[in-house]
Formats: sequence, C-alpha cells, structure tokens
Amino acid sequence: MPDPKPAASASAGTGTGTAAGVKAVGSVGGEDTPCRLPVSFDLVQDWKPKAVTHAEDDRFASLFQQGGMTLACEIDAKPAGNIGFLRVWVADEPAAPGDARKVLEAFMAGEKAKGTPVYTDLKAGPAGAALPAVQAAYETAPLDEPKKESAFAAVTPGGEAVVVQLGGLDSGEHDEMLPAFRLAQQSLKAANQR
Repeated sequence: MPDPKPAASASAGTGTGTAAGVKAVGSVGGEDTPCRLPVSFDLVQDWKPKAVTHAEDDRFASLFQQGGMTLACEIDAKPAGNIGFLRVWVADEPAAPGDARKVLEAFMAGEKAKGTPVYTDLKAGPAGAALPAVQAAYETAPLDEPKKESAFAAVTPGGEAVVVQLGGLDSGEHDEMLPAFRLAQQSLKAANQR
C-alpha cells in the first residue's frame, strides 16, 4: 500500500485549506468507534483514536478540562509517522447553533497563545449538511520556540459543541498534519446525521 505521507505533506504546503490528496480510512465518533462523540469525522490512514477517561476527583482532572470543555478523544498521529494529536473536546453545557465562535473563544482563553489568535468563519462538513464553524490559528511557545497550533469549533443542531484541536511537536509537524485536520473539518457530521 502506498505511503500517504508524501501526499499529505504536499497538500499542507499548498496553503489551499483543503485535504486534497488525502485518503480517508475509517472514521471516529460513531457508536462503533473507540470514541463516542456528538459528531463524527473521517480519519487519515494510521491515525489511532483513543477515548480519554479520567476520574472526577483525579488531581490531574484540570488537564482534561478547558474553557467549559472536557477532553473526550485523542487521535494519535505517531503510527502515521508524525508526532502529534488531534484532540476532540466536548462542551460541558449545551450551546446555541450559532455560538461556535463563543465556544472557541472560551476554549482559547485557556490556551497559552503567543499573540492574538486569528479567527476564521467557515463551514464544517459536507455540502448540504455543513455546520457553521470557526477556526483559530495561533502559536504557543512552550520552550521559548514558537510553534503553530490550530483548532476549530462547531455546534450541532442539537446544541452539542465540540472543539477539534491539532497540536504537534513543532511547526513542521503541525504543517505535515494539517491535511488530517482539514479532513476532519470537511467530513464533520452531527452524530445523528448519516
């Protein structure tokens, strides 16, 4: 089977904002997947989803909560050759369908962003079933070396909000993994949609 990484890298370098050239292999979010979520989306080959669980009284519980969201799923890119994750955060409270920006801004308040995030309105999901969404592009500097990060928020018609966050070891890893992040955006569906 051909290695999908060269196509992914080429797509990331174009800056087109699409997942062109990336083949979807499976999905996450449905009842028969490792992470049951209020949304589902397609995965790139060899990205491995794992549900995140923690005890309510766990002394590290704050690591799993941010801006009214709880971390529900991590999708590991290491088996595909990258060091990073897609993380899916689920809102603790219902949100209005038009509140994706408010949801994302609340989440971003907990990020240690360097400078001001750049927000972009977009549609997440396939044509005809797309959800209003907002993306944030930003940088963090955990070791005084700036690195790119991305996140997008969407709210389902039923008021369930999610944030999908892409984080990698460094900006180079981030750019190589962008096609998987874009595929998640383009294939996102509310859990009750087919």
